[in-house]
Amino acid sequence: MSDVALDRPSYLPAAVSDRAPTWVTALGLVIGFIAIWYLVDLRQAALFAIGGGLGAALYHGSFGFTGGWRRMVVEKRGRGMRAQMLMIGVTAIVMMPLLAAGNLGGQPLVGMTGPVGVSVILGSLIFGFGMQLGGGCGSGTLFTVGGGSARMLVTLAFFIVGALLGTAHLPWWLNQPNIGVVDLRLNFGLPAAIGLTIIGLAAVAIVTAVIEKRAHGNLETEPEPRRPGWSWLLYGPWPLVGAGLVLALLNIATLLTAGHPWTITYGFGLWGAKIADAVGIPVATWEFWTWPAQAQALNSSVLLDTTSVMDFGIILGAGLAAALAGKFAPKAKLPLGSLLAAVVGGLLMGYGARLSFGCNIGALFSGIASGSLHGWLWFACAFVGSLAGIWARPLFGLDGFAKK
Repeated sequence: MSDVALDRPSYLPAAVSDRAPTWVTALGLVIGFIAIWYLVDLRQAALFAIGGGLGAALYHGSFGFTGGWRRMVVEKRGRGMRAQMLMIGVTAIVMMPLLAAGNLGGQPLVGMTGPVGVSVILGSLIFGFGMQLGGGCGSGTLFTVGGGSARMLVTLAFFIVGALLGTAHLPWWLNQPNIGVVDLRLNFGLPAAIGLTIIGLAAVAIVTAVIEKRAHGNLETEPEPRRPGWSWLLYGPWPLVGAGLVLALLNIATLLTAGHPWTITYGFGLWGAKIADAVGIPVATWEFWTWPAQAQALNSSVLLDTTSVMDFGIILGAGLAAALAGKFAPKAKLPLGSLLAAVVGGLLMGYGARLSFGCNIGALFSGIASGSLHGWLWFACAFVGSLAGIWARPLFGLDGFAKK
């Protein structure tokens, strides 16, 4: 009997779903899809649904760049970073040929590119520092808000403020030294661009593996599913690699549906501008909001903005995943230090994301997968900023991970 007990899988207790949040978020997704389809079109509704899938994958996989980077630095465990590199690599292999084609079925396809220069360097450094204080990157902030985190709601609010401030200053930053957009596909050709990207991602993964093995003598492996059968798909948790592959597929679906890869933080700046405009702040006169595309977004319904509807979907999808897992648990009590860190972190992330043309999703994930050199520059500088942020966490009473 003892041998049988030892061989029996160790499962989590059966999930007890939070009934009210489950119904609210599920209805929100259904009603939101129908409303966007009716008010805009089916394409926009499909992007909202893709956002819901992204939110569920992010929550069930606890797939955030912030925690993965911090674990690598503090614990010398790189499983999270290796999952991130795999996710980006899979996406790049599919996305770059699509972008090289230029369109699919009449739908124009463009990548996420940005100029390589001072703005990206400083913006990503600021973002990396801020995300360790705020407790999540762009996607991490959204899926934890969806899961009921009051602290991350504070981070999101100040993320929006920071993004709005970034739009006020971006025209000046664009005039600082830069070498323009460097697209690996255009500079080296498609095969070489894919090859260089995979080599770079593999190099990062190998470095994390070497550091981890030297520190621990082994590599942390993906745990077995913690629920019987396929019930883990509905109730979580998902393995990091599995969640990363789902995110890769949904980013490709975003490209095919929206015509551009997945982004997050542009919506935050737009929300901030609309709120500011509503209370009488003349944002429409700011240079950024006089540019044709930005002026149109400011004067149109937020439901016409693809990034915004996907962000709404992410929040609701994560909320549904949390409710199904019985983990939707909003907590209103916030220590002062943690509250201040959320405020500072949110402001820095919002401002930094605007200067550097995105966050871990728009700049790093979608940027590198598009073949843009600015994505690699963003990655390097944001990681350096993250190191400083990890050092600063105790100043705000944040525990982080215990050193081993």
